[in-house]
Amino acid sequence: MNVSGAAVRACGLVKTHGQGQSRVRAVDEVDLEVPQGQMLAVMGPSGCGKSTLLHLLGGLERPTDGEVWVAGRRIDTLSERALARMRRRAVGFIFQAFHLVEELSAAENVELPALLAGRSRRQARRRASLLLERLGLADRARHLPSQLSGGQRQRVAVARALVNEPLVVLADEPTGNLDTTATLEALRIFEELRTAGQTLVIVTHDERVAATADRLVSMRDGMFVDDTRLAGSPTRGLGGLIGLEG
Repeated sequence: MNVSGAAVRACGLVKTHGQGQSRVRAVDEVDLEVPQGQMLAVMGPSGCGKSTLLHLLGGLERPTDGEVWVAGRRIDTLSERALARMRRRAVGFIFQAFHLVEELSAAENVELPALLAGRSRRQARRRASLLLERLGLADRARHLPSQLSGGQRQRVAVARALVNEPLVVLADEPTGNLDTTATLEALRIFEELRTAGQTLVIVTHDERVAATADRLVSMRDGMFVDDTRLAGSPTRGLGGLIGLEG
């Protein structure tokens, strides 16, 4: 199968839950291709399969049927160890519920994926410090998650997703807990990532976020019901986020 040019690809993707009459197709025969350096927005009502799709694309769940490819490599057939290694190196996740480690400071939460991926403590600390400063959290670096607001926790989650400079960023409602100012900053960051050649798949209810994407798909009952090519937001030339050296 030729997957050249596609950072993320799904072929005949199916995910079912339950048994017998209670069996539900959370994702139903989805085909998807996202070229490198593009941003895809996924919208739809709650329970339509958006988050499940995101988990399948990132290898957090395995499909019932179909194939998932990331950076030219099929991932749904990988062992658990190989899948975990791929996620650490190639995919950054931004979760709606943050999933921060409550016992670690903001900086330590950001450093953790870098350490797991094999970076030295010095490299991880430097990268985390630069990202937290970029996201306006330098003065909160040593705070625990419980000492941060919802918007601050979300920005820590964004920094954590970017610390390993992943090829693909998968985000589930990344602006859901942010005020208008922080949302605009997040959009600028997403644009910078895209300009630097990273690929984004973002589940969102926020039309402001969707309007900046290259492509918008709408889901209902596990299927794509609309697929629209958009112009995408213009390059803002912020500079520096991806080029930070560890």
